[in-house]
Amino acid sequence: MSKSIVVGSVLAVLGLGGMAFGAWQVQESRQPQFADITGVETLTRTVETPREVCENVVVQRQAPTRDPHSVVGTAAGAIVGGLLGNQVGGGSGKKIATVAGAIGGGLAGREVQQRVEAGQTVSTTEQRCHTVTDSREETTGYEVSWRYDGQSHTSRLDQRPQGETVRVVNGEPQWGEPRSQG
Repeated sequence: MSKSIVVGSVLAVLGLGGMAFGAWQVQESRQPQFADITGVETLTRTVETPREVCENVVVQRQAPTRDPHSVVGTAAGAIVGGLLGNQVGGGSGKKIATVAGAIGGGLAGREVQQRVEAGQTVSTTEQRCHTVTDSREETTGYEVSWRYDGQSHTSRLDQRPQGETVRVVNGEPQWGEPRSQG
């Protein structure tokens, strides 16, 4: 056999073997690999929403004065005072006592009317409003811990991962793909 045939045959055998090994490597790297999900933490934020709350409340107020100058109390007091003053003394003293009684009675009657009216109240219903704040927790995402090839990793996701593993291609997790190993 010629030397070139032997060398060519050896190289052909080695080439075919290398191709077969390369194909096996490609096939091996295409095998699905999976990482274990070791933890999922829900990320949240507090959302506060103010709103107005109104209630009808019964309140007591001073009754409005029907006679702001207290004419009725003054007149009634003057009449009563004049009558009482007229009972005292005689002659011109009787006139002075009647006038003094009328003046004193008028002042006293006005004071009595103002005190009586000040103590009178009326009940009214008023609407009272105030702001309250409602709080709620809102999910903003998920922090997922996973272990692959002996190392721990963390990813932030918008959706909660399903299952206990994640498919890994070229060292990167494929969160949106099915994670079954079967």
